[in-house]
Amino acid sequence: MSLDLRPSDALGLWHAATLEHVRVIGPDLTIRQLAILLHIYLAAPPHTVRGLAATLGVTKPVITRALDTMGHMGLVRRVRDERDRRNVIIKRTVEGALFVERLGDIIIAEGRKLSLAKDQTHE
Repeated sequence: MSLDLRPSDALGLWHAATLEHVRVIGPDLTIRQLAILLHIYLAAPPHTVRGLAATLGVTKPVITRALDTMGHMGLVRRVRDERDRRNVIIKRTVEGALFVERLGDIIIAEGRKLSLAKDQTHE
């Protein structure tokens, strides 16, 4: 797979995907919340508040607030680590997996539209 995008193309794709996300998926997340969610679903578990804070270079309260929002939306859930009760493990949910999958589908569809439009301008 080859991606030959100029910065304006990449931003156009991001713009189109975020617009469609708001239209189709509904509840929108901040960029920080989305980064946390994607990390939880795309990077191998386990995920902890402490680990997410270190990965994103933010404080634990920042992660906790984001997880509160995503937890209310059903995208993630938190459970105490039975081996070390000080740790909180972040768990994926079916609803969260579907949310991430729909976002991926939107990005693919918008990328295809962009590719088609680029191909038509080169004919």
